[in-house]
Amino acid sequence: MEIEYRLNHPVTLDEFLALLESSTLAERRPVENKECMQGMLDNTNLTYTAWLKGKLVGMARCLTDFHYCTYLSDLAVDISIQHSGIGKKLVDLCAAHTPYTCKMVLLASPAANDYYPKIGMQHMDRCWILNGSDSLIADANKDATRDDYAEET
Repeated sequence: MEIEYRLNHPVTLDEFLALLESSTLAERRPVENKECMQGMLDNTNLTYTAWLKGKLVGMARCLTDFHYCTYLSDLAVDISIQHSGIGKKLVDLCAAHTPYTCKMVLLASPAANDYYPKIGMQHMDRCWILNGSDSLIADANKDATRDDYAEET
């Protein structure tokens, strides 16, 4: 199996959605919201993709400042070729594209939680999440959007 790895290679929304479906990540992504999914692609600043005979079969999609932190938002590999080293290679390529001062962080899906220690990542228990539907704005402003709040500050 000859996999071709590409840095920041354009990926269409259809290719991205097909990969998420074939990797099971679609279960935890808003795939029905095409605008959101396209925004995820458009606003990513570091990707490595894996291609097999012209088909997208793997992707590491990151957001990074290229100095201190890289957030690995998606690591997807087609389920039919998982356990062949593609995911680890994608993570390695992303890590190698940033300096040693840059940490990589991610939120593991329940199904992949045991995978990351196997490739050398360290578990941290200090992660906190603010979901998009949640707000830190006082209840008096519960109808305000985050944009409204930003305009006030």
